[in-house]
Amino acid sequence: MIRTLTLSALLATSAIASPETDRWALEKAAVTITRDDFGIPHIKGKTDADAVFGMIYAQAEDDFNRVETNFINAQGRLAEAEGESAIWRDLRMKLFIDPAELKAQYATAPAWLKSLCTAWADALNYYLATHPAVKPRVITRFEPWMALSFSEGSIGGDIESINLGKLESFYTGQAVKLSAVELGIELLEPAGSNGMALGPSRSTSGDALFLINPHTSFYFRSEAKVESGQGLDAYGASTWGQFFVYQGFNRHTGWMHTSSGVDNIDEFALTVEKRGGTWHYRHGTAWKPLAEKTIAIPYRAADGTMKSRSFTTWRSHHGPVIRAENGKWIAISLMHRPVAALEQSFLRTKATDLASYLKVAERRANSSNATLFASDKGEIAYLHPQFVPIRDNKFDWRHPVDGSDPATDWQGEHTLAQLPSVANPKSGFVFNVNNWPWTAAGPDSPKQADYPRYMDSAGENPRGPNALRLLSGDRKFDLDGLLGVAYDTYLQGFADTIPGLVKAWDALPAGAQKDRLAAPIAALKTWDYRASETSVPTSLAIFWGDEMVKRFGPVAKLDEEALVPYLASAKVPDDARLAALDAAVGRLAGDFGGWDVPWGHINRFQRLTGNINQRFDDKLPSVAVPFASGNWGSLPSFGARPEAGTKRWYGSYGNSFVAVVRFGKDGPEARAVHAGGINSNPASPHFRDQAERYATHNFRSVYFTDAQLKGHVEKSYRPGE
Repeated sequence: MIRTLTLSALLATSAIASPETDRWALEKAAVTITRDDFGIPHIKGKTDADAVFGMIYAQAEDDFNRVETNFINAQGRLAEAEGESAIWRDLRMKLFIDPAELKAQYATAPAWLKSLCTAWADALNYYLATHPAVKPRVITRFEPWMALSFSEGSIGGDIESINLGKLESFYTGQAVKLSAVELGIELLEPAGSNGMALGPSRSTSGDALFLINPHTSFYFRSEAKVESGQGLDAYGASTWGQFFVYQGFNRHTGWMHTSSGVDNIDEFALTVEKRGGTWHYRHGTAWKPLAEKTIAIPYRAADGTMKSRSFTTWRSHHGPVIRAENGKWIAISLMHRPVAALEQSFLRTKATDLASYLKVAERRANSSNATLFASDKGEIAYLHPQFVPIRDNKFDWRHPVDGSDPATDWQGEHTLAQLPSVANPKSGFVFNVNNWPWTAAGPDSPKQADYPRYMDSAGENPRGPNALRLLSGDRKFDLDGLLGVAYDTYLQGFADTIPGLVKAWDALPAGAQKDRLAAPIAALKTWDYRASETSVPTSLAIFWGDEMVKRFGPVAKLDEEALVPYLASAKVPDDARLAALDAAVGRLAGDFGGWDVPWGHINRFQRLTGNINQRFDDKLPSVAVPFASGNWGSLPSFGARPEAGTKRWYGSYGNSFVAVVRFGKDGPEARAVHAGGINSNPASPHFRDQAERYATHNFRSVYFTDAQLKGHVEKSYRPGE
């Protein structure tokens, strides 16, 4: 049993109070945490810093392991907990994250931001002091500067775009086997999100409506209402350990981030040569020395002792060297602005309209995410990522460019006005589902021809046409209608590819294969391409798609062609389409006793432990989930697959925290759901109290105001009590 100390008891154990414990006393006295009937914390503090103290303390109560792990990873210290296998992940982080540099940046940060960072560290240290049974894996003491190591709340930051296998190969000189995903024979659930905003002309109430639909690994974010006497009044999802609401809303505005296809991470092929005992690279007619830096990576050995490996790393003016390719060293350039990013992440949660939101965005420290925006003034907007370097458009920036050519150097940054954003379109809607911005507002979208090619490298995806179809026209929506759009299960990917399969079967001569596949084809012919719990064609299509990925994913990847268009093209022979269906039918029969298996019998949500890496068990209770993978066009995303020892497919990625909001004149009306529950402790009543709601999208009411919260309070307390 965890023993919780009151502050007075804690201080009584120390001979002399310290400035830190004095701060703790003031901070906890200025904060109240109220848990509602779903365990969601509602934090009130006198100042923004007090609210941060309460918010982070509540996060630690719900899942200290994830809070600490995020900052272990962000500082490149994962190998200290997880051993030698994590060395390359740590090296990747430490190419950019240097404690000495972060401390120097923290020292010159604005006083208001430093006060928030201090409150952040105080909350975690106070939590550990009052919960002695909680043993950190690595970080036994949090320091304010550490908050700068993880200042932007994406599911995968820009640094994580660097390929670990190629990094390892460069620094060891040994070839590293590519993963199934890297080869293209297996699909990951797409990292990203859905965001939609509807203006007054498309709303039955005349108020702006807003969809917040992150696609992340499950349990990646907490949920909270955070309020202060300095104007903070925000509700939504925060990545564990971060002190700002990353995707959410306040009384006046809502913000939703979606992973963007903007090309603003560039690789430069360096011509290198050793001169005078040191490595140089050519730039124009000059040879410049590569900056050398030794990076030590401590790691936990198999016997539990701490050991260390050191690496000599190199950096050009473009950035650090991350791999070799075709005899060249490849350096990478990306945005790294910890202070500005943390400022922008927090300040936008206090925006009151589009103008004030854009004023915060002028920091241009959001690099990887598009933003969907709505306000109680009826404003809606699609905003492109704000960090976009200016480059010569004649180069193909999707691939390494010649780093020896000065013409490839970055030439400053685009202003916000130069980006393909759109505000208050006549169509009355904006959306992004990790697709290109050229359909973001229907006919009022930015025009692709008006912008450099590097403004988007993602292109379209199967979710895009579905979202555009659902939002186009003049239909007016309420929150129920917006939820219907958000959970539309039409699978555009199969609408594009199944007709080719049916055509191949129709053309097949009479024989054993034609007879064998007749019933499955008949089921697919009558399918409306919608996933559902009772749908047999959904199971058939997804197993068939899985087989097609194994056969043609590597070729599509090599040709740099999007998977679904490739599978729908004439490049795929008919006999291969039919062979894949044969294999899918065989797998279904082998795993489930027949090919005619309803999708809900296969596709399941299960939460057994609070571990970051979940385990699954076919013999234990689980919940049927009617939606499918975003890879095939499902707007509600549920990335599932069979796990070790299972036949059923279990979800671990996709819809996580989801909310719909109406920005009424009397304040926001909102509903939400969270994958499983808010607390990571299996003994907590809030560990999986939302599982059924999650699967059936039976959203709970969000208690934004005190009046809405009244009658739904589970407990109210101060930190440490």
